Amino acid sequence: MTNPIDTEVHMALFARHANGLRLERMQASAQYGGESFVNTYPSSTPRAEDDKPSLVDFIFHGEGRTPPKPLPSIDPRAAWTRPVDTGLRTTWLGHSTVLLEIDGVRVLTDPVWGERASPFSFMGPKRFQPVPVNIAALPPLDAVLISHDHYDHLDYPSIRELAKLQVPFITSLGVGVHLEAWGVPAERIVELDWWESHTLPRGLTLTAAPSHHFSGRSLHDRNATLWSSFVLRGERHSVFFSGDTGLSPHFSEIGQRLGPFDLVMIEVGAFHPSWGSVHLGPDNAISAWRQLGSGRFLPVHWGTFNLAMHPWAEPAEVLLARVPEGLVMPRLGEVIEPARFESVEPWWREISAERSKGCARQAAEFLVLPAKD
Repeated sequence: MTNPIDTEVHMALFARHANGLRLERMQASAQYGGESFVNTYPSSTPRAEDDKPSLVDFIFHGEGRTPPKPLPSIDPRAAWTRPVDTGLRTTWLGHSTVLLEIDGVRVLTDPVWGERASPFSFMGPKRFQPVPVNIAALPPLDAVLISHDHYDHLDYPSIRELAKLQVPFITSLGVGVHLEAWGVPAERIVELDWWESHTLPRGLTLTAAPSHHFSGRSLHDRNATLWSSFVLRGERHSVFFSGDTGLSPHFSEIGQRLGPFDLVMIEVGAFHPSWGSVHLGPDNAISAWRQLGSGRFLPVHWGTFNLAMHPWAEPAEVLLARVPEGLVMPRLGEVIEPARFESVEPWWREISAERSKGCARQAAEFLVLPAKD
């Protein structure tokens, strides 16, 4: 008799490889380097090789990496029933999962409801607390958007649940090989190369754009699928979503070619100097925002998983100190219209800093994730 846990791990972790027309499209991409995808823009932040964290660091160093109690959160369901007065509304649901309501169209970004950013239910970085609502409680969606295939962005149980909905999945080249294996019909999967676009029936256009990152879910599929940022442009509003990325000249080009933006959602957490080419952190996120040239700034990729050495709230503190104007930092599950968001309230300070250091289990769980570039 097949163990359902073993089956789930196999489905989440098993390295899949594209073939047929999907593989032909991937190989025709300017981002394809012969055997895998490559970063085609130079990094603006070289890696600090001599500062790479070790297993000892994860066990004995890095205080405050997890909050000592649940973050304040809000049930968004009542707010979702009210009209969107300005035409643009967002709900941060944790990490890079955001429900975007833009000019009458709803798009869910990088949906992760799973308890762990890992193929295993018993091991791997565990989320600080559940998502404020379950998938069944979401309002009707028009599309699901997935930037790349890492576990904290492409979550097997979440995709299995969302596959039951009759909505398209928009993603980067090659990622559809996972979606199809997990039950999303091929006709509802749209895979885009950088600068390619897809327009939904209700008029919203989604364009894949460059990012500086990597991909892979096992030891055998490194960079087998593409990673992207995305621009969503409706009748009156435009939003930029960074996915995962390091700093590179692509931000300026995106701003010039696809801007201006009303809102930019940029990754700010789970960073380290030795990962500078593939993650931003708050300081480089500010640089990226300035290079994009427009829009209110909604930070994502923070406050959900312990994925790095820094204190969990450090990105928020840095951003508030450096760029309080233009910053949008809602509570978990808080439904906001960016144009009406007046000022940031440092709600994360309600939770005292965690003083305990890392432990062996946390270190082992962290190592479940694909190695940083």
